[in-house]
Amino acid sequence: MKSQQKINKLYDQTQDMRFEYGQVVAETETLQHYNDYVATLVADQEARMASLQSQIDGIERTKQGVVPLMDRMIQSLDQFVALDVPFKAEEREARVERLKEIMGDSDVSTSEKYRLVLDAYQIENEYGNKMDAYEGKLTIDGKERTVDFFHLGRVVFLAQSLDQKDAWEWDNDSREWKALPDSDMRSVSNAIKMARRQAAPDLIKLPVKAAESAE
Repeated sequence: MKSQQKINKLYDQTQDMRFEYGQVVAETETLQHYNDYVATLVADQEARMASLQSQIDGIERTKQGVVPLMDRMIQSLDQFVALDVPFKAEEREARVERLKEIMGDSDVSTSEKYRLVLDAYQIENEYGNKMDAYEGKLTIDGKERTVDFFHLGRVVFLAQSLDQKDAWEWDNDSREWKALPDSDMRSVSNAIKMARRQAAPDLIKLPVKAAESAE
């Protein structure tokens, strides 16, 4: 009787152990599946991080190339404005100086800097197709006078006194103003009125320096 009880007890213990073993095996398999899933997630995240880092590196390389390019563009624009017909000179020079300041401003993104440089080039390009008139100061024979300036693209740049008695033409080769004869006063005055839309568009006779033939 006692032997049978021992046998039954051992059997029960064996069954309990088998059940516990089964649970451990099941938990182990579950953990293995979970670990495999986590490993997949980690691998995917690492791949994403590597891709992002590659993109960042690419952006940095692009910036390293774009920044020197913008510096050269600004230098070229500065030289161009200095040598060009000097209409709206202060405005144009101030725009170039602003670009130089922006290049050293860390709060302005590289893309925004590049956009501003391209805008400046676009403005300069548009000047070549414009007819414009504006009031300003002109120093003639050591005296400052208030005049009306007129420019037709980069072909003609004129100035006329407000009383319309004197007028001058800019000679970009000699970098100086040259007085115009009285016979040109009315034409210059009409050109200024047309640029300001104070007169209907019409044919006007303006002093234009003849192109020199290449030798």
